[in-house]
Parts: sequence; structure tokens; C-alpha cells
Amino acid sequence: MSRKLPMVLLGFLCLYCGVIGIQAAADYGEALTKSLLFFEAQRSGKLPDNQRVEWRGDSALKDGGNARIDLTGGYYDAGDNVKFGFPMAYTITFLAWSVVEFSQQLKAKGELAHALEAIKWGADYLIKAHPQPNVFYGEVGDGHSDHACWQRPEDMTTPRNVKMISDQSPGADLAGESAAALAAGSIALGGVNKSYAQILLRHSKELFDLARNHPGQYQSSIPTAGAFYASSGYEDELQWAAAWLYRATNEKQYLDFLQERGNTGGVRTIFSWDDKYLGVQLLVSKLVLDGKVGSSGPWGQYKSDAEAFLCNYAQKGNGNFRKTPGGLLWFLPWANLQYVGSASFAAVTYANYLQAKKATMQCPGGSLSPSDLYALAHSQVDYVLGKNPKGMSYMVGIGSSYPRQPHHRGASIVSIKKSSAPVGCQEGMDYWFTKNESNPNVLDGAIVGGPDEQDSYTDIRSNYQQAEPATATVAPFVGLLASLSK
Repeated sequence: MSRKLPMVLLGFLCLYCGVIGIQAAADYGEALTKSLLFFEAQRSGKLPDNQRVEWRGDSALKDGGNARIDLTGGYYDAGDNVKFGFPMAYTITFLAWSVVEFSQQLKAKGELAHALEAIKWGADYLIKAHPQPNVFYGEVGDGHSDHACWQRPEDMTTPRNVKMISDQSPGADLAGESAAALAAGSIALGGVNKSYAQILLRHSKELFDLARNHPGQYQSSIPTAGAFYASSGYEDELQWAAAWLYRATNEKQYLDFLQERGNTGGVRTIFSWDDKYLGVQLLVSKLVLDGKVGSSGPWGQYKSDAEAFLCNYAQKGNGNFRKTPGGLLWFLPWANLQYVGSASFAAVTYANYLQAKKATMQCPGGSLSPSDLYALAHSQVDYVLGKNPKGMSYMVGIGSSYPRQPHHRGASIVSIKKSSAPVGCQEGMDYWFTKNESNPNVLDGAIVGGPDEQDSYTDIRSNYQQAEPATATVAPFVGLLASLSK
């Protein structure tokens, strides 16, 4: 938890920041504010009057028109102009979970309203994408043609094809994640708009039924999306949706579903847009700690699996996660910070659950207290925000040293507000993509993929493996930063 040092002492300490390659500790509140700005930069559709990211303009205003449905709105997935439903739903689930767990901290920092706006912007789109109980549109645009062009979203010319799942073309993972997002969203937004929350719950229940009654992986129905976000299975999304629906409704059918599945997921090695088992385990662990279910059988196993993951996170388990020489948890070479954020969110969330019961947890390497988990998450966030061997923040706009060339079409091309002349597909690639200068628009709050396993990072636009930000990366950091902003 952050504590402000006297300015004289802080200045003295920072005499050594440059020597050891580390920035001064970042302000978690500022980082929280900017993380929510990022979602405004990712908005598709007609922008609202209170839009704060002023270099963006309206875009994709005819989405869905070729299928005679309104699919405007929602979020562009990353540095591209495609709307991929699977990671978008995961993003909304995490934003909603952030409010569910850390609403008081968000409110104290003046960011609760912005977090709720970010959730509703996504939830509104998911509702549009679900025009009938057994139909859900899971993609707008085409990743292959989009990735061959470099254009602002405001004047893109690539196809805006729409793809869907249905009872005839299943996608239980996509439907399940979307059901989870809307159930979590109903809890987050229920305090300010009960009638809207009921609408979200109705859609969530229908999507859960679609997923449960028509199993199958969504990429078999939407292969163009699967080429970029292939799902490894749908069982985790079914359980994830059931866990959120139970939390939102207290209806026993969803608890029974979790109990009857017979698969708690085991000890996971990652928490991601594709693997939600840890999320299920955490939500069930809360039920165990609150005495709403027993501590034996599958309920106890869910809790045991969650704690084993956190033991590995804390380097006190039987399968400890790797770390870079500079201390960053290392999961995957592509967008590693996405997984650092979700794992650290899990740590602070479980710390809260334990703290409420004045409990600790036992690992093979010793005990872990809530304060231990907070300290570990704190250290990972500090690394991301500048306390690392490169001495740079991997969140754009934080500190004096941060990525100047994130791989992002809109940010890397002059704003349409400054130059209304359309940027063509190849023109953007030849001039703006290859231009070795800072992006003309600062993409505040974006978290890039991050450094490699040796703490190295190359700040150049073409380095998409390390330099591309995504909504699925930033979403867990909203709650994480709120939890530390005390």
C-alpha cells in the first residue's frame, strides 16, 4: 500500500534513481485514472459528449448494416480496428469485477463513475450483439484484412463483416464469457441503475443457456476470430458464467451446476482471456470462506486449487512461476503483462477475502497473509510502472520514460481532428507505421505487452509482440490499481 514520503526525502532518494535504472515510485491514483482513459481511446461507434480522449472521433458507424442489425459501439480489441467478442467480453467481466471488489477505492479516487461508464459502454454492445436468445454476434471486421492495413478507425476502409454463433453454430466459450460479463456487470451497475441491471441479467441467463445447451468451441463457427483468439475449451467459461450468475442472483441452479461439473480445473499456470478457471476458483473460495458452501468435496478443491496458484505466485509453492532477473513474473513471451496483471488482481482479491475473515493461507514454503499478497502484487505493479531495470513505465503516460511508439493505429496517425484527409490502407503502412518517431497521439493508460524474459524492451512500433496494448491487458489493472490506491 502506497505511503507518501516527505518531499525532501523523496528528492534525496531519487538522486539514485538514474544510477540504478529505476524511476521514482509511481502514483497509483494517476495510473488508475489513465487506465480508464485507455478504454475511451478504444471506443468504437458514436462517441459521447463527455468523451475525454479528444484526438479520437466517431468510427464504424455502419457496423452490422450488412446483416441489418446495429452493431455499432463496443471496443476495438488492441492496436487494430477489429471487434473480437471473446476478449471484449473478458475485458468487461474484469472491469465489472474491479467495481464489485473495489468500488470504495474507486469512489475514493473519483474514478467509480468512469469505471461504470467503461462497463456500460461494453455491456451496451453485448446487448446489441444478442438480438435473439440463441444468436450472438462474436466478431465485426476481419483480422486478416485489418492487419494488412494501417488506418485510423475513423476512416478505415477494410471489410466490416459480422460473424455469429447460434444454436446451429455453437460457441459455448464465447456465449459463456459474455454471460459472465453481463452477470458481473449487473452487480456492478445494479447500485446505480436497477432496471438496466435486470436487462443485463436476462441476457446473461439466455446466453448461459445457449452455452450450456449447445456446447462447442466458437472458432468452429467463427474461424476468422479463432485465427487470432482461439479458445482452448469452453468448460471454464461455463463455470465462470455460472459462478457470476450465482453471485448475481443467488439462484441454486447455478450453484448446482458448479457442484455437478466434477472439474475444478486443477492448479492453473495462467489466468487469461482463454483460461478462466482461476476466476471460478476464487469466486467459489469466497463462498467457502463465507460459509455459503462446505469446505469438503469439490468446494474444498476449488479453494485448494486457487491457493496453490497463489503459492506459486508467491514463490512458496510446488510449481513456482518464473521471474525475470528484475523480478517480473514471467508467463508467456507475447503480452506477458496481461498475465501479470490478472494474476496480481487475483492476489489482491483473495487477500481481501482472507482479510475479511482474519485468515491466512498455508503453502508448501510457508504461510501467506493478506499483507504478503498485497506486497507481492505491489511489487509487480511497481515494476510495470517504472521500478525495473529499464527504468521505464510500461504504462503510457506515466513518468518521464514510457513507450513512445506503442503498436496502435489510431495513436500512431495524426488525429482526424488535426487532419481530416483520409489515410489510405497502404499510405498508412508506408508513412505512419514505418515512421520512426513518437506517436502523434499519447495513448494514456495503455499497457504494452512488456519486456522479454531478460527485462529487455525495444520501443519501436513494428515490435508488436512487446509493444501492442490491449483492452484485455489493461482491464485487470483497473481493480489492481484501485486496490493499491489507499
